[in-house]
Amino acid sequence: MLTPDTLITPLIQALPDWLPHTEWHDWVIVMLSPLFLLAVGLEWWHYHRQDRQTAHPIYAWADAWASIGLGGVYLVLDVFIVAGLVLPAMQALYTWRLTTIAITPWSLLALWLGVEFCYYWFHRASHRVRWFWCAHVVHHGSEHMNFTTAMRQSWLYSFAGNWLFYLPMVLIGYDPVWVMVVLSLNLGYQFFIHTQWVTKLPRPIEYLFNTPSHHRAHHGRNPQYIDRNYGGTLIVFDRLFGTFVEEVERPDYGIVRQVHSYNLLRLTLHEWVDMIRDILRPGPLALRLKHLWAPPEWDRTQDNPGYASERPNRPHHTARP
Repeated sequence: MLTPDTLITPLIQALPDWLPHTEWHDWVIVMLSPLFLLAVGLEWWHYHRQDRQTAHPIYAWADAWASIGLGGVYLVLDVFIVAGLVLPAMQALYTWRLTTIAITPWSLLALWLGVEFCYYWFHRASHRVRWFWCAHVVHHGSEHMNFTTAMRQSWLYSFAGNWLFYLPMVLIGYDPVWVMVVLSLNLGYQFFIHTQWVTKLPRPIEYLFNTPSHHRAHHGRNPQYIDRNYGGTLIVFDRLFGTFVEEVERPDYGIVRQVHSYNLLRLTLHEWVDMIRDILRPGPLALRLKHLWAPPEWDRTQDNPGYASERPNRPHHTARP
């Protein structure tokens, strides 16, 4: 049986050999982990009596432990991958930068906005390109919304290429270390919007920032919520590019083609396996390869009825970006 312990322990045992090759900035999210766990404990305590009396609890511990296990492995892997691969690749590209931008309060603010803009497009691509969806679907796999849901992350984000979306900030002249630090803080902020504890915040905050209300809608599989509210810390780019939706109806959390499993490997790999199966099915090569970049709901019926998918992908409203 695959458990978080059998996955995390070998990684922790390898840490002494890796520690000399890491810096403080590689550990920003890890350093925030005690705060995350404290928030989980407080949220659980807030809901535990209510959860015992309802058929739809905020916390279901099998689900929560799966999320925590995925997140724990992700955190340790991310340190290895960022320190060993991502930052060296960014540093190599940094030699081709257009200019050098010194870090000042104003340039740091500009970097935050730039990283947020890049995150919006990474997140939008993660919903609209199946290759990226294969990694991101892990985060949407829980049918619960609580702080542990924020921990449910794919171990294959770096393999899928999420870091490529932030290269423009390196090319224009920001030190890759600062790009990754700001991204880590952006992701840290997002942990706290995975909750039902907070309903609505004051209107100016709801208008500018990504809030628990906006992000609950993002996690809903209700048709009106699918592929909406891609922002990280802000919601302004969703408003600008037409992908914003207000939380009105109570979100039904999870994915349309729900995977009912707590096995960490299955949760990580199921969409990759489905995509590869679709590619391997007989048919014209162009249509087979299109499964890599087409939206997750695309099937071959749309381009060639004779080569339809064996099972339908998730629905999508044709008028939605």
